[in-house]
Amino acid sequence: MKTIKGPALFLAQFAGDEAPFNSLDSIAAWAAGLGYQGVQIPSWDARMIDLKRAAESRTYCDEIKGTLAEHGLALTELSTHLQGQLVAVHPVYDEMFDGFAVPEVRGNPKARQAWAVEQLKLAAKASQNLGLTDHGTFSGSLAWPFIYPWPQRPAGLVETAFDELANRWRPILDAFDEAGVNLCYEIHPGEDLHDGITFEMFLERVGNHPRCHILYDPSHLILQQLDYRGFLDVYRDHIQMFHVKDAEFNPSPKQGVYSGYQSWTERAGRFRSLGDGQIDFKSIFSWMAANDYHGWAVLEWECCLKHPEVGAREGATFIRDHIIEVTERAFDDFADGGSDQAANRRILGL
Repeated sequence: MKTIKGPALFLAQFAGDEAPFNSLDSIAAWAAGLGYQGVQIPSWDARMIDLKRAAESRTYCDEIKGTLAEHGLALTELSTHLQGQLVAVHPVYDEMFDGFAVPEVRGNPKARQAWAVEQLKLAAKASQNLGLTDHGTFSGSLAWPFIYPWPQRPAGLVETAFDELANRWRPILDAFDEAGVNLCYEIHPGEDLHDGITFEMFLERVGNHPRCHILYDPSHLILQQLDYRGFLDVYRDHIQMFHVKDAEFNPSPKQGVYSGYQSWTERAGRFRSLGDGQIDFKSIFSWMAANDYHGWAVLEWECCLKHPEVGAREGATFIRDHIIEVTERAFDDFADGGSDQAANRRILGL
């Protein structure tokens, strides 16, 4: 068994234009002061990292790791959630997702997609240069507008969408394979990979690619009323990253999973700070310990009620208290009477 690494913090929700959140050095000092041991860097945020430079320069990557090490922190993974989203965008979302891209490709879906693909390939090389083994992203979506089968979907519509999605991602997966890095898709509503079935549909179409894996975030599963604990058992070989994020689902006579277009505070399903939701993290961390999960427990903080800095402070303690330091011996070793093959045969009456 392995002791999970952590606590770590995903910086995306905290990076900003004011100190200490406006540079890698200052935000690292802040995170370390809260008790974090690692950080996950959003690769689209130039205040945190120059992705192109990281892909081209090991010296620059050593500087990034050195900056974090000065504060006692490790780099857990890079993230390309925003760029991954742009690998596949249904036209209905063109305008809403355009802001994820650099200004020069906005309003040009073909150029935006090419930019996103190049960003992912840069992230593969940057991850390699940084000595990382896993990377987090979104799949994007072509079929999401048709998630509910009304009007009736034309035969083959979903299959065509997933065929195209796989065609777009296969060269990216190959780039990650060349870099020796796992590409972990966050299973997330709004993405074509939003549950176990859709992950399997995609995995089949990319030929069971050895780098195609999962970023496990139970909050997105409970809000769909999926068995988030059973998900670990089913996809144990693909769980390579872990976002520790809480959520709650409180259906009423008025709303359920779809939540009636309500704001986050009024939805039946809401993201909450760690410990304020309904996720059974004791069970999850026990599973991680028993199943040799090799990676980090990374807080992705999102909550519609609590202040983010309070959530970050409480989150470090929450994760640290849930990490199980695995035992090196059986609890009942004190009662071991010793044995050998001859003794075993006598005990069995053989």
